Amino acid sequence: MAQLLVRNLEEDLVRDLKRRAGEHGVSVEEEHRRILRAALRGGSATDPKSFWQMLSEMPEVGDDSLFERERELPARATDPTLFED
Repeated sequence: MAQLLVRNLEEDLVRDLKRRAGEHGVSVEEEHRRILRAALRGGSATDPKSFWQMLSEMPEVGDDSLFERERELPARATDPTLFED
């Protein structure tokens, strides 16, 4: 693959690129690639999303009480009182 070095960028442009990369959960380099692809080839809805993007797009469905479980441990099979009549 080829490499591209871009010099003499304004500081605020670099800051905006870093912020945008952080919002998308990708590296600055990956964000730069995505911007170039979208500008030169047109954006696509099939561009892969980062794990962070998928998580941030999940709807709010309530609290975690649905996932609570009883914390008591079961009796051990070696407990002699289990086998008494």
